[in-house]
Amino acid sequence: MSDTDGKKTLGLRGNARPGNVKQSFSHGRTKNVVVETKRKRVVVPKAGATKSAGTSGAAGGDPSRRPAGITDAEMERRLKAVQAAKARESEEAAEREAEEKARAEDRERRRAEQEEKEREEREREESLKAKAQEDQRRKDEAEAAAKAAAAPAEEPVVQRPAREKAAPEAAPRKQQDRDRDTNKRGKGGDDNRRSGKLTLNQALSGGEGGRQRSMAAMKRKQERARQKAMGGQVEREKVVRDVQVPEAIVVSELANRMTEKVGEVVKALMNNGMMVTQNQTIDADTAELIVEEFGHKVVRVSDADVEDVIKEVEDDDKDLSPRPPVITIMGHVDHGKTSLLDAIRNAKVVAGEAGGITQHIGAYQVKTEGGQLLSFLDTPGHAAFTSMRSRGAQVTDIVVLVVAADDAVMPQTIEAINHAKAAKVPMIVAINKIDRPAADPNKVRTDLLQHEVIVEQMSGDVQDVEVSAITGQGLDELLEAIALQAEILELKANPNRAAVGAVIEAQLDVGRGPVATVLVQNGTLRQGDIFVVGEQYGKVRALINDKGERVKEAGPSVPVEVLGLNGTPEAGDVLNVTGTEAQAREIAEYRANAAKDKRAAAGAATTLEQLMANAKADENVSELPILVKADVQGSAEAINQAMEKIGNDEVRVRVLHSGVGAITETDVGLAEASGAPIMGFNVRANASARNTANQKGVEIRYYSVIYDLVDDVKAAASGLLSAEIRENFIGYATIKEVFKVTGVGKVAGCLVTEGVARRSAGVRLLRDNVVIHEGTLKTLKRFKDEVAEVQSGQECGMAFENYDDIRPDDVIEIFEREEVTRTLT
Repeated sequence: MSDTDGKKTLGLRGNARPGNVKQSFSHGRTKNVVVETKRKRVVVPKAGATKSAGTSGAAGGDPSRRPAGITDAEMERRLKAVQAAKARESEEAAEREAEEKARAEDRERRRAEQEEKEREEREREESLKAKAQEDQRRKDEAEAAAKAAAAPAEEPVVQRPAREKAAPEAAPRKQQDRDRDTNKRGKGGDDNRRSGKLTLNQALSGGEGGRQRSMAAMKRKQERARQKAMGGQVEREKVVRDVQVPEAIVVSELANRMTEKVGEVVKALMNNGMMVTQNQTIDADTAELIVEEFGHKVVRVSDADVEDVIKEVEDDDKDLSPRPPVITIMGHVDHGKTSLLDAIRNAKVVAGEAGGITQHIGAYQVKTEGGQLLSFLDTPGHAAFTSMRSRGAQVTDIVVLVVAADDAVMPQTIEAINHAKAAKVPMIVAINKIDRPAADPNKVRTDLLQHEVIVEQMSGDVQDVEVSAITGQGLDELLEAIALQAEILELKANPNRAAVGAVIEAQLDVGRGPVATVLVQNGTLRQGDIFVVGEQYGKVRALINDKGERVKEAGPSVPVEVLGLNGTPEAGDVLNVTGTEAQAREIAEYRANAAKDKRAAAGAATTLEQLMANAKADENVSELPILVKADVQGSAEAINQAMEKIGNDEVRVRVLHSGVGAITETDVGLAEASGAPIMGFNVRANASARNTANQKGVEIRYYSVIYDLVDDVKAAASGLLSAEIRENFIGYATIKEVFKVTGVGKVAGCLVTEGVARRSAGVRLLRDNVVIHEGTLKTLKRFKDEVAEVQSGQECGMAFENYDDIRPDDVIEIFEREEVTRTLT
């Protein structure tokens, strides 16, 4: 019997169970696969069992075994219902058996019909094949006979029939082999062309060519079998996690924190009515619902928690090691701070500063003869750099207050004292310029007493050293005093931790990008470290020390230039090293958004009434708009603060934009739109900016000393002030008589009692010392002649312009007005 007997298309119609499935392959190939299904075995109760059940049911009607409270009629009804149900079951079983028998007969009949049809098909094919072979044989014999008749007479005839006979025999044999192969392929034989195709039987049985199980699937199967052998399926215990949920979170990140599949989280969100993808952001409340739905615990965190990674960590005493002290040089402008440091360093620092004035904070390291390393910060002494000096005091350990012996205590000296006291750092007074003839160190010490700075010679605890930056006098004593003070402080730091430092200065270098001068306060800053500083972050690309050399790392109290920032930070920002770039970027973005929100809140806090009042007040205020571009952030900040102090109730300076770096075409465009000049401090405009400024008539001014910039802005702002009108009283006259002159009106006969009466001057008419009229003279005559002026003690005639109410004994006050140009102080 063929293995395809009983084939029938698989479907849901009818009760036929066996069937075959037709598989489709590429290139139009198909294959029929037999599908076998096992039916559920139906057990038909035997007649004896039914009778016994009925007998037992009848016995159940025994009153002695009857449940309490059941009547005979109820018991009878229950027994009849049970018997009817059993009868239905037996009838259904008999029907099922009959149907099964009919289906089996139908299958046998169809199988017989199929076999008969296939047998007839085979016989027909065999007869056709035999007929074709017979025809071929006859044709070959006819061709052989024709060839034999046409052959020459002398050719041997004996061997030819053998050759001719062999050929016809070979041809039918080859034909038979081909027919046999075709028959095998057509009748379900081995088909090599389809040997690699997957059939349903092979897939179900796992035979050759089926899908191979993976190693993980085999392990899971073995684990399930082991658990089943040990007593049933054991559910894996769910791990409950504490999930941190910020104000907003991406769906994929939420799934990652829960260690759940992203698809499951998206499905849960869709079930809650939110059609989102894994890359979309959801709020904290929605995320909390999803976390609780998955059985985890919610930990709500705020955006500010991103800075928890850089919280201050207390170091153990055993991890601390001595570090060099940080000394800040402070004092009044031109008192010799940089020259003193220059003498200590034996370098020409002051020669590089414009006008001999320090514009930036310089950070240097000096090694004493005793081998001790000292870190110096040189802060500018000009009043505009107050904030820079303030930052210098915050990162310093010792303050050296430089006071000129011939100039004593000055305003910036007092500010430096206040900064040192606010920072609670010890102070050493260096009385400089001791070589000058007018030097008076005792006056310096006395003046310092007024500001609660008591030096040792005045029985105080503040060290004072008399020095001269020119001759080098007292420099060794100053270094000894610094070393002694540093030894008292016992300065220590942990170099084996993440670096923390303060930005002393920041600038935008054309070739190197943003560059920050950082004083490392704790830990060690290494090349390759990822850090965040203020609203900026970056990776340390290079470290350059105060000598211009590239170094691999910088320890505590070492000032270095850091390259690799993504933007220019503010001077005074704190640098913290983080673990990953993602953390640094997240912290920087949070700080930038917080600063933006703070600025927006400050602008939105004003009420409508305040805005109206400000607008009305601004109507009477003239503004001088300017653009400021500086070489470093500290200079730009100092210039902005100086500009805020220029002005009064009538005029003020408004800084439209201040930045770090060269003057660009964008700056020129902004200046043209606002009609403002551009002030460049130690920077220059590029070629395109210069050309644009020349075309559009924008003024660009360059400065290298802050004095000059402030003075020029003051002069320009002073030009906006209205000129002051000043009155100069030049004389008095008393009216003796009043005359009426035809064509002129009333004329006063006057005696000039004081000063001079001029025709071009202004006059006021006083009656009982009360001004009743102010105007100009229409005529001034001496006798009959019109004169320009009349001296004191002489008589004259005066007539007022458009005013006739004059009486004897009235006093005429004569004055002149002049315009005085005002300036800002």
